[in-house]
Parts: sequence; C-alpha cells; structure tokens
Amino acid sequence: MVGTPIGNLDDLSPRAVNAFAGSDLVACEDTRRTGTILARHGLSTRMISYHKFNEARRLPEILRRLDRGERIALATDGGTPGISDPGALLVNAARRAGHRVIPVPGPSAVTTLLSVGGLKIGTFTFIGFPPHRKGERRRALEGLRAEPRPLLFFESPQRLVATLGDAIEILGDREAVLGREMTKIHEEFHAGTLSSIRADFSGRRVRGEVAFLVAGPGNDAPPAGAAVCAAGTGPEDAVARRVRRLIESGVDRKEAMRRVARETGLSRREVYRELLRDRTDAEE
Repeated sequence: MVGTPIGNLDDLSPRAVNAFAGSDLVACEDTRRTGTILARHGLSTRMISYHKFNEARRLPEILRRLDRGERIALATDGGTPGISDPGALLVNAARRAGHRVIPVPGPSAVTTLLSVGGLKIGTFTFIGFPPHRKGERRRALEGLRAEPRPLLFFESPQRLVATLGDAIEILGDREAVLGREMTKIHEEFHAGTLSSIRADFSGRRVRGEVAFLVAGPGNDAPPAGAAVCAAGTGPEDAVARRVRRLIESGVDRKEAMRRVARETGLSRREVYRELLRDRTDAEE
C-alpha cells in the first residue's frame, strides 16, 4: 500500500520509490497519473488499472499473482490508499489468503490540511465525501450537528458551494479552513467562517481537489478572515511566491499576475505592489 504525492511529485518518499522499483506490478487508479510518478523516478514497472469501477473484477487476477509469489504495489491517484479511495477490498482479501500487507506511508490530504488548519487537534472526525444528492447530504449533516469534534470533509469542486451552504444552514456559521490543490502550483488556503469561505468561491469556477475542516461547537478556531497563503509564509510573501511559481512553470508575467489576482481577490495593482515589495526585501 504505497502513499503517493497529492500534488507535488517531490513528495514521493525514497521508500515508495523502492517499493515501486521492487514490485512486479503496480495496481493504480489511473495508469497515466501513476505513470508520470514512475517516469519522474526512472521506473518502468508494469501497471494495471484498479479503481472503484473495476476492483471486484481485478481482484481475482491480483490474488492469483500474489499466489505465484509476485509483489504488487497498490497506489491511488494521490495520497494513501484506502482513505476515500480503493484499497480495503484488496487488503482484506489478500490478508485472508495469507499474504502479507505492508504499508508504505506517504502524503495524505487529511494530515496535510490538519497541519495548517490552526485548530488544536486532539481528536477529529473524518467524513470524507458527503453524499452527492442534496437531500442525502443534508440528512448526513443533520446527523453531525451534535458532533463535538472538528469535522474534515473532502468535496468535489462542482458541489463545493452547495455543500458549504448546507453546512452553514445545518451546522451553523462555524470557523473553518479550506485547502484547494494542496501541494500543487495553484495551492491556496482559506481560513475564516464557513460563510466567508463560501463567499470566496461563489460566482467562481472552482477547479481541483478540495478538503475543508470545520471547527466543532466551541472548539478553538483558526483566525477569522480569509487568508490565501502557504504554511510558514505571510499573505504578502505567498502572493509574490505564487506569481514566481507560475512564471517558472512557463506562464507569462502578466497572465501570472492576472491569475493570482483572481484567485486571491486582490487587484492586479496590489499584486504588482507585492512583487515590488518582495524584490526590494530580497535586495536589502
């Protein structure tokens, strides 16, 4: 069970590289995405698809390979297998058949968001993806209303605004922190109330992968007011850093400034001012 990057390919551990290199087969959700990871490290291990739509059909083949003594690496599109991703079915079947199941820990959107959430986390409740249908989602949220621990959700970008609206209505306008495209070039974090975060994304075409953490009733909360920054930097540093990263990826300077302005809610003049300030600070 190999944990893989949720975005930044440099987050693949040396142990994960060795696990892939020493396997006879890599079973993965998307061979294209996992193929990119393998190629980055000069690996050419054979891959087969293994996802929620074909895992029952693939399972006998993988078990036969294990019976022949082959080593199989299981990877998802990103993160640690078995957490809102396929894995549990294969783990249980392999273990019942007498095969050893070895975890190779790696990145997880859960711990990534918790680490920058600003809440004093002792315990929390991981929800994962709430139901897609509005009625089912609202009933699920009603069941969480009295949960005293912080709640951690995954959500698709298409349903994010609707889910935040339901959460505000049912759970109350609690403090929260949201991470979008964590560890990727367009990474951003928003901290504040659920309503302020919803306002940040309303009327905007949301893209990428999203996780958000909602404070429990009476829990210590992150600072109010939306913040778009990377862990360990201030908002101003983050603006300049985001523009530089876009330019380094091949985006032209004006377009990079325009994108960052749109994503942060700043004007292009403010983005330009932060770039100048960052350059001045670097020269001093």
